[in-house]
Amino acid sequence: MNIVIRRRAIALALAALGTCGAARAQSAADIAQAKVEGQVVIYSATDQKQIAPLLRDFEALYPAIKVEYHDMNSTEVYNRFISESAAGASADVMWSSAMDLQVKLVNDGYALAYKLSDASKLPDWAIWKNEAFGTTYEPVGFVYNKRLVDAADVPKTHADFTRLLTAKADKFKGKVTTYDPEKSGVGFSFHSQDALTNPAGFWELAKAMGQTGVRVQSSTGTMMERIASGENLIGYNLLGSYALTRAAKDPSIGVSFPTDYTLVMSRVMFIAKGAKHPAAAKVFLEYILSQRGQTVIASDADLFAIRSDVKGDTTISGLQAQLGNALKPIVIGPGLLTYLDQAKRLEFLKQWNAVKSPK
Repeated sequence: MNIVIRRRAIALALAALGTCGAARAQSAADIAQAKVEGQVVIYSATDQKQIAPLLRDFEALYPAIKVEYHDMNSTEVYNRFISESAAGASADVMWSSAMDLQVKLVNDGYALAYKLSDASKLPDWAIWKNEAFGTTYEPVGFVYNKRLVDAADVPKTHADFTRLLTAKADKFKGKVTTYDPEKSGVGFSFHSQDALTNPAGFWELAKAMGQTGVRVQSSTGTMMERIASGENLIGYNLLGSYALTRAAKDPSIGVSFPTDYTLVMSRVMFIAKGAKHPAAAKVFLEYILSQRGQTVIASDADLFAIRSDVKGDTTISGLQAQLGNALKPIVIGPGLLTYLDQAKRLEFLKQWNAVKSPK
């Protein structure tokens, strides 16, 4: 996929959108109060370097509102929020790729309900109870070393990957990587959703990975570094947004999305019920889901816009043109809680560990 952005055209589009494009129909009272609050505190699992253009644009639009941004992995985001909330403090905005953990927090009563000024350009599945909001549309796929993996071996489907690892077990011994579902919240979310989407196929694939001695990590960056160096050859269920950004700069990185089904993750955002800067949090949420904010997400943050009126390769419309019905968005809602039931979670991890490390 070509993710080279025509930045001059985008700059003109942003200029045309202007302040009213970002805050269209936003409550004037919220904006005025947000300026008084003067700050918004965000806990996020999105790399700060990648999201920096978005934060700069927000502060340029609202110079009176300073962003305090804390970048952690998805499990740390959840644990820190829980511990601080118990002590009577919390972030204003929670934003994480671990969709299931975000939905659990919303389900447990930690979110403030808020009705967006304009939700017409968002998919129905992306908003739950006016408390949890999907902000991106990011595919999950294979990442591989283009120098060391033959083009003919790049899997096109999940079943292809299983066959590849079975047929060429020696080549891929110790060379396959994926998220560690015990240490990575987003990794658990991807693997468990994979198991729900394709129960038999997922466990066959997991078994094949286990027989190669799969290497598990909690960081997308770590996996891509090891794939680029050749320490690993191929990664499974990796975030396509990060991978495509790396591939645009690193000729050794290749990215492929399976044509049988491609899971799509959306970074879930909610406003904390205990927010100390609730108006600023509302302004930030509105900005992220505005046409202006989504244009920056697609153009400069390369995270894939979820609004249907933002066009280009790194958008929902761009992905639909490429993969069509193969796209399987993970719906924001109570279905994400299935494997967060303690007994079901432990059973999933027990089964995972049994196939990951066969005796």
